[in-house]
Amino acid sequence: MKPGGWLLCCALAAAAPGAAQAVDAQPGAGLDQLLQLLAARRHGHVTFSEVQQLAVLDRPLQSSGELVYDAPDHLEKRTLQPRPETLILERGVLTVQRGARKRVLSLRDYPQIVPFVESIRATLAGDRASLERYFTVSFSGSLDQWTLELVPADAQLAHTVRDIRIAGERDELHTMEIRQTDGDASTLTIGAALNP
Repeated sequence: MKPGGWLLCCALAAAAPGAAQAVDAQPGAGLDQLLQLLAARRHGHVTFSEVQQLAVLDRPLQSSGELVYDAPDHLEKRTLQPRPETLILERGVLTVQRGARKRVLSLRDYPQIVPFVESIRATLAGDRASLERYFTVSFSGSLDQWTLELVPADAQLAHTVRDIRIAGERDELHTMEIRQTDGDASTLTIGAALNP
């Protein structure tokens, strides 16, 4: 599985109401305020659509389904189209279910994908220290419309991934894009909230 695919299999978002507020001019204040908003959200269940553009294919791969997040580390991606597949990450263990086939993987055995997992888990959990352990983090915009750019801090990861861009408003994630150094890219778009 490509690193970008791993991240997108874990990506999800949650929506919660909140009043608009301006970001302080103080450096880092906007990022801190955003992460506090995200950390306050303990559950999310949304629809998604995903497009993967791979150089080896003539046309993009498209999929859709549902995403579930329960703080601090339960991430679930239920792909419904074009074929059913469920991926669940919990307590450092990934379970992949495709039809009758089931596979269980420990992240300890795959340290190269831990930064991808942390990019989404730490963002949703509002965990700045974990984000900055693996990435140089840039915040732009305001809480009403923001973008996080995550650039790999590790040279080995930077050899594969150019950057990860997460965009949203307040505590809602809208899009997540992974751009790889070979030109491949994946974009996940978060849709409507679903009942728990």
